Amino acid sequence: MNKTAVVLLSGGLDSTVTLYYARSKGYEPKALTVDYNQLHKIEIKKAQTTTKLLGLDHCIIPIALPWKGSALLDTTIPIPKNRKAIANHEIPATYVPGRNTIFLSFALSWAEVADAQVIFIGANQLDYSGYPDCRGDFFQALQKSFTLGTKKGVEGAAIHIETPLLNMNKKEIILLGKELHVPFEQTWSCYQGAEKPCAACDACLLREKGFEEAGLIDPLM
Repeated sequence: MNKTAVVLLSGGLDSTVTLYYARSKGYEPKALTVDYNQLHKIEIKKAQTTTKLLGLDHCIIPIALPWKGSALLDTTIPIPKNRKAIANHEIPATYVPGRNTIFLSFALSWAEVADAQVIFIGANQLDYSGYPDCRGDFFQALQKSFTLGTKKGVEGAAIHIETPLLNMNKKEIILLGKELHVPFEQTWSCYQGAEKPCAACDACLLREKGFEEAGLIDPLM
């Protein structure tokens, strides 16, 4: 049986490493990117470049969240910058309500149609900026729902949610990416849509810390 997986690919560092990880495990990945009308599209362009480079099936789904509720969707909500301590219990303004639930639901639908056995998502609960939908217990709970609420699950062939980066810090993720020959220049972490990363938002600070601890130079900087 062919090993097929749907991989949620934002174009960010973690999701791109996850894509390469899935390939290294013998899966034929189908990359899914959700364009949720975020304030910039740089990550999506990076995702397109990566999937073209690898020759993968890539689906981009445009959706709208008109109620917004996040600094990534609403220009009137400031993006936090230069936070010295990024505490996991503090949910920042960049949290997008229900985002991973929505994304994984789309991935589940495609996985059933594509006869995929696995959905990969690059979430981690160590360096995750405080998002509640990046925690292990969230994925465990959602797995139960996916098993109960799908034809494949009822028939005993449940589609599994895989989170290979869940308990890694950014340094470990970057070192894994290096081992897998991930083109880091084709990833984007910054919450801003400028030509270069802002080096001040939570995502930039976590990425910078990770590259420093890994002893590597970030090609975007």
